[in-house]
Amino acid sequence: MLPDDSPRDRPRRRTSAPLGVLFAVVVAVAGAAGVIAAAERQVGNIDRIENLDDVLAAVEGPAVNYLLIGSDSRAGSDPSSADAGNIGSEADVSGRRSDTIMILRQEANGEGAALLSLNRDLWVTHADTGREQRINAAYNRGADVLAATITQEYGIPINHVVDADFLGFKNIVDTIGGTTVCFDAPARDIKSGLDQEAGCNLLTGEQALAYARSRNYEEFRDGEWRKDGTADIGRVARQQQFISAAANETLEELKSDPFLASELVGAASGSLRLDPNLDPLMAAGNLREAFGAGLVTFVLPSDGANIDGKSVLILRDGPEAQTILAYFRGDGPLPAPPTTTSDG
Repeated sequence: MLPDDSPRDRPRRRTSAPLGVLFAVVVAVAGAAGVIAAAERQVGNIDRIENLDDVLAAVEGPAVNYLLIGSDSRAGSDPSSADAGNIGSEADVSGRRSDTIMILRQEANGEGAALLSLNRDLWVTHADTGREQRINAAYNRGADVLAATITQEYGIPINHVVDADFLGFKNIVDTIGGTTVCFDAPARDIKSGLDQEAGCNLLTGEQALAYARSRNYEEFRDGEWRKDGTADIGRVARQQQFISAAANETLEELKSDPFLASELVGAASGSLRLDPNLDPLMAAGNLREAFGAGLVTFVLPSDGANIDGKSVLILRDGPEAQTILAYFRGDGPLPAPPTTTSDG
């Protein structure tokens, strides 16, 4: 059991976190005729994002950049569900805010895939207003503004957009039977609802969401709770750890039961919005090879700062950042990978 003052049974809120990546894995490995047929039926249920015509770059070559956005939208939440009071309804929390921003680069010729996480506290100049703000605030005015801001700030062309809200994440994690995450010490986040004992624990959808969202992460060491002071930097690192575990376990589950993909596509499709030009089934063939070769993850190096009373992150512009950015711009080779996920 955890020490006293555990947040167990306290209200929990959830986030979409890496739902877009999990959906990409699911679609990428779907190959059987029955799975494709089921996926085709689900594609018709996916909403499309408007106002992207002047923002998205044309695909010029085999490599493709996908902007993956995790929003905190409560649209479609069930007010009669058992945990409705903990999640909040669309009336309680209106609109959409970006909780997770990632760029998935499908490498040329199916030779792999790379994922760049953009901390939501990165201080950037917004493309539509010219004002300096955190990058996640750009999404408040639309996925088009966020995509344009990323291209303007970092020179990264965006070819496609996947926008996922939090409702499908719990379903997709639960559908694969949970995801195993290892904890070196008891961990908690009173605000997100995280509460885990030390060890390798199989997380349910709700527990996984609390872990992926955590920005007030604490570990119980030497007789006291010690807070992780890295805030959003630590959260992104935990998200990437979760993605690695979830992607591997999803691939393993689909090897033994390939028709599970149709259930997973159904679990995710109602929580997705895509750009009008993205056909997820057409992308599946290329992504299947890319994920099979491995998923390499990156984070832009940054330093904490305080601007106008706001805690923000400033890009540490040096060789490491420029090497990463050059790759995602299509101007340089894949950097040496810090971590790689493969299907073994």
